[in-house]
Amino acid sequence: MTDATLEFVGTATSLLRLGPFTILTDPNFLHRGQLAYLGKGLASRRLTEPTRTPASLPELDAIVLSHLHGDHFDRVARRELTRDPPLLTTPQAAPRLDRWGFDAVGLSTWSSHELERDGVGLSITSTPGRHAPGLAQALLPAVMGSVLTLDTGSGEPLRVYVTGDTLYRESLREVVERCGPVDAMVVHLGGTRVLGLLVTMDDEQGARLVQTIRPKVTVPVHFDDYRVFRSPREDFVARFARDALPGDLRVVERGRTISLVP
Repeated sequence: MTDATLEFVGTATSLLRLGPFTILTDPNFLHRGQLAYLGKGLASRRLTEPTRTPASLPELDAIVLSHLHGDHFDRVARRELTRDPPLLTTPQAAPRLDRWGFDAVGLSTWSSHELERDGVGLSITSTPGRHAPGLAQALLPAVMGSVLTLDTGSGEPLRVYVTGDTLYRESLREVVERCGPVDAMVVHLGGTRVLGLLVTMDDEQGARLVQTIRPKVTVPVHFDDYRVFRSPREDFVARFARDALPGDLRVVERGRTISLVP
């Protein structure tokens, strides 16, 4: 199977190296102590330091942005990120990013963007996300997950599911039904609470998603970088073992790289 790795930069920011392609996810380069602006007058202070700056990034084939929130796309990214690669995001976020000079592509749910190099294909498919319960969704930006499918033309494709900042829903089983079995799932956790409402998965919801998707590899990210995160990674690690969840749990520290190959 073709090599596939994840380098963890912090929050939900990672470099996915999938065969010949390099993909940046959710670029958040604020420094420790700086405020991320979340809209509606809300802000949260960063508690950690990213391990890269935009200037230190390798050449990118695409940027995947789950939603336009200050802890996923910040003022540093807006100012310093390269404008060359396509920036794949929600249809709601794309027009603003386009005005900022990025090559923004708005992906409606289940639509895909295709990349190709030397006979190897990478398909990036938008998947459903829900950032808040009920009517509170109107207070937060639209969000998407993504399935990145690497097809070398030889053997079964490799599928990586990046959840985005979604809450658990039983209907997320449609990710597997539509896209196929997931080799690796990068799960956004943190148990983020805004105005008392849970807006990202905590350890319990994350465990339910693992049971639903049944990935061969699970990698937790987005768990302790901001004050609004209330569910630490350690809770998810403990629950993974206690509930005997399927697949392999791989924990990655900031600045480190792990394999996504089962």
